[in-house]
Amino acid sequence: MKSVFITGCAGFIGSNLVDRLLADGCQVVGWDNFSTGQVIFLSAAKSNKSFRLVEGDNLNLPALTQAMAGCDTVIHLAANADVRFGLEHPGKDLQQNTIATFHVLEAMRANGIRRIAFSSTGSVYGEAEVIPTPEDAPFPIQTSLYGASKTACEGLIQSYCEGYGFEGYIFRFVSILGERYTHGHVIDFYRQLQEHPDFLNVLGDGSQRKSYLYVRDCINAVCHVVKSATAKSAKHGVQIYNLGTDGFCQVNDSIRWICDEMGLKPEVRYSGGERGWVGDNPFIYLDTQKIRSTGWLPALTIEQAVRATVRWFREESF
Repeated sequence: MKSVFITGCAGFIGSNLVDRLLADGCQVVGWDNFSTGQVIFLSAAKSNKSFRLVEGDNLNLPALTQAMAGCDTVIHLAANADVRFGLEHPGKDLQQNTIATFHVLEAMRANGIRRIAFSSTGSVYGEAEVIPTPEDAPFPIQTSLYGASKTACEGLIQSYCEGYGFEGYIFRFVSILGERYTHGHVIDFYRQLQEHPDFLNVLGDGSQRKSYLYVRDCINAVCHVVKSATAKSAKHGVQIYNLGTDGFCQVNDSIRWICDEMGLKPEVRYSGGERGWVGDNPFIYLDTQKIRSTGWLPALTIEQAVRATVRWFREESF
């Protein structure tokens, strides 16, 4: 990778990736519509001569095609990640995930760019029957519009790799934590406890089993695999990797770690049931043997990632 185009560059993962690639000596073009991304996350990057920021939306294909010109690799992170409220705006996942990914692929084709890395999700496995879930697990019925849209994105990327000779890397993430984290239950719990330290409202019964990964470990995995060019020798030009730690925790565990970092002992009030909302998978644990076989290993455990995230909140006065 010499010149990299990053969609969603001002987001949590995107901005951390921008900093990493610039430190590695890459030229980086960042693309974001700032619907959720934050300019402040790009403060350091904007002072780097190797970085160019372009404000734009993936649904604007002509502008996207123009901005992408001259790059050799695309890392496509931009997406609507609102799983919980997806049923309130069912067209959003289709537009911002699936149609947006089609536009990214068409802009690549127009510019002669053949390498793409894509942030998919463990949600594509639905409520998997095989735990831990490997990359070749059969796809079950989709339980969220988010997961369904990401499944469609994966299919488009695979088809472009087969039909147009693209080199594709699909990463199925668990939830990512760390510096600049802005979305998910850890920040929701933290903000609740700031507002009312004596009690915490929790959706479900707290027994949901989840897996998490520290953001720098996530970025290290993406960069490691893409630089290794493992898709070049793959049968259809695509490699799919689960990204996560070798384990999981209960929501109750994360509550305990968050409260410990904040020095609080609140009353925990559960809404009840095994899930918090439609599409909330009560057990997510991905098999990561494939990515580990390339030499990548996460540096932080789930507990360490949760605690590091809370410490960052406190340092940044979130």
